Amino acid sequence: MRLFIFIIAFGFTLGQVFAQNKIEQTKVLLLMGSRFEVTAVADNESIAWNAINAGIEEITRIERLISSWDAHSQTSEINRQAGIQAVKVDKELFDLIFRAKKISTLTKGAFDISYASMDRIWKFDGSMTAMPSPEKVAQAKAKINWQNILLDRIQQTVFLKEKGMKIGFGAMGKGYAANRAKAIMEKTKGIQGGIVNAGGDLIAWGESNTPEGWAIKIADPKDKNKMIGSIQLQNQAIVTSGDYEKFVVFDSKRYAHIIDPRTGYPTTGIKSVTIISPDAELSDALATSVFVMGVIEGMALINKINGVEGLIVTDADELLTTENLKLNYY
Repeated sequence: MRLFIFIIAFGFTLGQVFAQNKIEQTKVLLLMGSRFEVTAVADNESIAWNAINAGIEEITRIERLISSWDAHSQTSEINRQAGIQAVKVDKELFDLIFRAKKISTLTKGAFDISYASMDRIWKFDGSMTAMPSPEKVAQAKAKINWQNILLDRIQQTVFLKEKGMKIGFGAMGKGYAANRAKAIMEKTKGIQGGIVNAGGDLIAWGESNTPEGWAIKIADPKDKNKMIGSIQLQNQAIVTSGDYEKFVVFDSKRYAHIIDPRTGYPTTGIKSVTIISPDAELSDALATSVFVMGVIEGMALINKINGVEGLIVTDADELLTTENLKLNYY
């Protein structure tokens, strides 16, 4: 689950007219099953709304392409043909899956879009009163293996090797959509800057009517109405994954809603992970990966990737940050 990320600009709320004759407008709506906020800063209201509407149109297009809930999407067709035959897909979807596999390689399987076969085993909506049996977990886990997602670049096809395999983009799709919306919005003549907040996968760029840029507050996983601190973004993305609402407790042990694809069991030890990078898709994927990898391995991964910073809150409420993260504490 994505934690709330609050946007502040010198104490003003979004949608106000600021100094320097710039207009800031925001539209809030439900897309990809999440709350999206699309903001544009422009010379006038018309330009701002043109950019916002173009960004929303792009997000809607991507949702139709990658949604595993839409029976007509190419992703759903890939899942239907698992273990049967390869499916020819658009280059855009092929490339997205290729990048997902690269993250799987980088994280040694901690990130795996074929985790989707676990979707009926674990419930974090309050209905689960006992751990699933080891047999059920093992049965679902047997279908998870990113190396069994076979890509043919020449034919531009995707084949899930085992029947019953599924792929899903819950850990990177909204980040990708935020990237694409930004790219489209930037093409609008007269646009000065903006933010796409895709259910907590946020990317900000350009002018925000303040010299410091966009000030982003990070929620405390213990209390979403309190803040850990704030970060100033300049043409960067920030994603926070947290379990403050979606978790279960069995035998006094807390299990987050994020599943470790290597074991089939929920993660433990971390309450939230925040990743800052120039790319929302990368931040999205890494936030989930670090949650799965754990504190030591996860922090080591963040530290070795250029241009990436991070923040981890452990189950013991210990706050850990990368050396170069500029966090304004509260």
